[in-house]
Amino acid sequence: MTGDPGAWQRRSADALAAAAGLVVLAAGVMAVRDGAVPAWERSVFEAVNGLPGWLYPLLWPFQQLGVVIWGPVLALGAAIARRYRLAWALVAATIAKLVLERVVKAAVTRERPGTSIGPDAELRGDVDVAGESFVSGHAVMVAAIACLVVPYVPRRWRPLAWVLVAAVMVGRVYVGAHNPLDVVCGAALGVAIGSCLNLAFGVPAGAVATVRRDVSPSA
Repeated sequence: MTGDPGAWQRRSADALAAAAGLVVLAAGVMAVRDGAVPAWERSVFEAVNGLPGWLYPLLWPFQQLGVVIWGPVLALGAAIARRYRLAWALVAATIAKLVLERVVKAAVTRERPGTSIGPDAELRGDVDVAGESFVSGHAVMVAAIACLVVPYVPRRWRPLAWVLVAAVMVGRVYVGAHNPLDVVCGAALGVAIGSCLNLAFGVPAGAVATVRRDVSPSA
């Protein structure tokens, strides 16, 4: 991890990312508010879900990166590494994910592809046929984690975080757990959560950035 542990900044880019995430989420809510799957979304689902079966062992591990336990696990690792702000932000992201995911699902009900697409959906592994699908909790969690962790890693490794987010999103559609808008809007909510927490806790300042010295003992 990089960055002076005593120098922090709050970036306007995080405010823009949070706003963009909420806009995408709102647009998705409007698109699926009746619980249906639009024709274009069904086509995207069929293209991804219909990929060859031999990809399953390759894509399955990536799905696990969206499991909620990663929030506390990474928070513990950050605390051990004395990145206390990151640790608290990851804990907050986990709580926010659990709460806000339920808020969205209370507002919009759309079934998993096994029901909303029907018998044409290829369900792989232990994916359920029915159940609330919008938004994808895996996508929320992995996107929020990516937003929080990226400022702490060297620039050359930052794109990898978003490649992993994309892999989780593709994997969830491929196994038949979610429709495309479920994962897109889930990731959008995750970006909004992570970006807001970056604003709340601050991120390590770059060498040329204007910084604010943190005077808290935990910094």
